[in-house]
Amino acid sequence: MNILEIQLQNCFGIGKFNHKFDYRLLNTNTFLIYAPNGTMKTSFAKTLDLISKNDTTLMPSDRVYGTRVTNHNITADGITLATESILVVNAEDTNYDTSTKISSFIASKELKKKYDEIYSELNEKKADYIKKLKQVSQSTDCETEFLNAYSQSSNDTFLELLLKVSKSLLSKPSTYNFRYNDIFDKKGNVKKFLDKNQPLLSQYISNYNNLLKKSKFFKSSKNSFGTFQANELLKSIEDNSYFDAGHKFTLSDKAEIKSAEELKQLLQKEITSIVNDEKLKKSFDQVDKSIGANSELRSFKSAIEKDNLLLVEVDKYEDFRKKVWLNYISSLEKDTAELAKFYESKKKEIEKIITKAKKEFAIWEEIIKTFNERFYVPFEIKLVNQEDVVLKEETANLEFDYKDPNENPVRKDKSSLFSILSKGEQRAFYILQFLFDVESRIQLNQQTVLVLDDIADSFDYKNKYAIIEYIKELHNNPIFRLLILTHNFDFYRTVASRLSLNWKAAFMVTKNDSREITLLDGKYRKDVFTNFKQHISDAKIFISIIPFLRNLIEYTEDSTSLGYKLLTSCLHLKADTDTINCSDILNLIHDNFTSTAHQTITFGGKPIKDLIFETANSVEIENPINEIFLENKITLSIAIRLKAEEYMISKIPNAGTLAITANQTSELLKHFKLANTDKPAIIVLERVNLMTPENIHVNAFMYEPLIDISVFHLIDLYKKVKQLP
Repeated sequence: MNILEIQLQNCFGIGKFNHKFDYRLLNTNTFLIYAPNGTMKTSFAKTLDLISKNDTTLMPSDRVYGTRVTNHNITADGITLATESILVVNAEDTNYDTSTKISSFIASKELKKKYDEIYSELNEKKADYIKKLKQVSQSTDCETEFLNAYSQSSNDTFLELLLKVSKSLLSKPSTYNFRYNDIFDKKGNVKKFLDKNQPLLSQYISNYNNLLKKSKFFKSSKNSFGTFQANELLKSIEDNSYFDAGHKFTLSDKAEIKSAEELKQLLQKEITSIVNDEKLKKSFDQVDKSIGANSELRSFKSAIEKDNLLLVEVDKYEDFRKKVWLNYISSLEKDTAELAKFYESKKKEIEKIITKAKKEFAIWEEIIKTFNERFYVPFEIKLVNQEDVVLKEETANLEFDYKDPNENPVRKDKSSLFSILSKGEQRAFYILQFLFDVESRIQLNQQTVLVLDDIADSFDYKNKYAIIEYIKELHNNPIFRLLILTHNFDFYRTVASRLSLNWKAAFMVTKNDSREITLLDGKYRKDVFTNFKQHISDAKIFISIIPFLRNLIEYTEDSTSLGYKLLTSCLHLKADTDTINCSDILNLIHDNFTSTAHQTITFGGKPIKDLIFETANSVEIENPINEIFLENKITLSIAIRLKAEEYMISKIPNAGTLAITANQTSELLKHFKLANTDKPAIIVLERVNLMTPENIHVNAFMYEPLIDISVFHLIDLYKKVKQLP
């Protein structure tokens, strides 16, 4: 992959982008792009990310003007780049979950794909089955309720338990007249009531058993023959085939039963006799009354009033719960058998996949080790449960040991950990996604265009340099072609330096009114001041040296020195400003920088204020204008402030008597507001106060604000200041 060509049209905020990144020509694996806020960075990364996901329902577009035609074409060496060969990494992406499924830890793409396909098919069939189970049980959450009934270990899953239960299905399952949650409510109120009122329940069951003893049909003993057993017997012979074969039942009183209907009538008569017994009814009424005192048991009350003998069943509450589910499951005998058989067949495939995957855990342990060793965060990541993966969907989870130098580590899950981490520490964690994705591609030897979107933004310096160190390793790996995007100028300079990038491999972005993006050769990778000193004959650079030199004199001497005061009078309108010529500034430059002694200027006799305004006027009308050049922005900023102060002084009564010793522009604005109510003018002057200070009081080594601000904003402000009435 030598030449990467990217052509975009109307992709989010990008109107047009067309550029060839020739990695071979520059003998590099990396291109670095500095994009000021609002130019293209987010739109570019988002566009490539959507292309990589290849989701036809969500592709790049102009989200504001929907009628604009969108095009995107990415080729590598003239051939359309495969979507899987693009990876966009953004440390702000919080949707990535590194802990939920074992498949996240499988290095082999084939294994991961096969595993996901199996579980996708299983989950689809399970979902269909649960829909049917919900109709039978009327439970609000069949899966959870079934697990609660049968689960004995955290390893149990719905499908595994269903497989076990499927081996003991009932041939003639019972049907129930109650909804599952009427008896087995989620809050556990029924169970609490039964436990609390056990004496009343025991009395009812005692009376019931006494009636069984008196019955000619039922029997109460160690192996009772009660209503449940009788119903089961009736179900087994209800098709009358038993009697059609010439068989009959002989009861204990020698009476003979010769048909299913005859048995059914006898059973109903016996049950009616038991239920209507006065003593049993009295004990039921006591239970019913106690239930009625609890408003949360209305559904339970209604269910047992329809079938009094439910009280006998719920005495063994958990056994009854299993019995109910067994009947529900058995009523779906065919569906249950099919799903259980399918799961059993797929289970063997899953076990084979996981056996292979276990061999690859060492890779992921190495990734986590890399993260723990390189990044400075108050926690250490642990890969747990990697051996306990055979029957679980959710395994090999990541956990975190929160570290305090004075305390023992505390184990946290991701959710609780993130509630105590700073934003930068959270973003450092998301770099783990980056490590996983990248390492997977290294294992597969997959050629990849790796787009890094402000990957170290908001990091502290320790972690910023840790990620740069890792980027350098990727830069040296031949399977990757990197496009590094950033709006952080310090990060831009550092990456360019640490990777020893070719000068032509670092770009700075500009965007015109048509939203057309242009990549210009990168500038200012080294000290900008050194470059300025070599070209002082250029009026814009000559003017731009003034704040740099003033800053350096303040460090080497102090703010009371004559040189500092002279330069201050070039940046603020002072009593002596009009008397300062450019030659005075040149002498000061020569005095401080002997290496410039041979340089001359053609405008030495011109007042510095006139040169500033003339040069700013020429910048204003430059077409095209280079949006990157610092000298354009510094010149405009100085001119804007001098014009603004000139205007305010003319509007403030007795301005010459004001004793302003610091923050002159701000102080003048305060006095201007007291003497004037011109709101449009005040708004313009407020903008001057906000936009120009960083561009004038400029540190010789930290000039990112100048890079980031748009020269067009400064031109617009300069025009407005000149037009103040």
